[in-house]
Amino acid sequence: MTATPASNQSTSVVELSPSYVLPVVLVLGAVPLLLVQVWVGLAIALFGLFLLFQAVTLRLRFTSTDLDIYRGETLIRRFAYQDWQNWQIFWPQVPILFYFKEVQSIHFLPILFDPKMLQTCLEQHCPKANSN
Repeated sequence: MTATPASNQSTSVVELSPSYVLPVVLVLGAVPLLLVQVWVGLAIALFGLFLLFQAVTLRLRFTSTDLDIYRGETLIRRFAYQDWQNWQIFWPQVPILFYFKEVQSIHFLPILFDPKMLQTCLEQHCPKANSN
């Protein structure tokens, strides 16, 4: 986790550390599949490599009002907490998928970030939209 002071807010911004577990498991799991079903193994390996690229390049930052997604230093998407209705981390023992629903849309994101810190930040910023 990286916490840095926000430039225009009195609270801090929490940037989640990347987690490479899901992409690495997919790539390694694809190797034996290549011996049995080449196309299936190749598809899973490519998907794992795509997720690995995303884990390296994307950053989630929790501010006092929004969840921001950055690629490098470029903001690519902002989700205001006030629009959130619900969120959930699927399979908490082995977290692989994060879901949240806004007023107008639903989002599913693979867990490419520290899952414990993700849950902590969600509980802190969206307690009434909590997963329980």
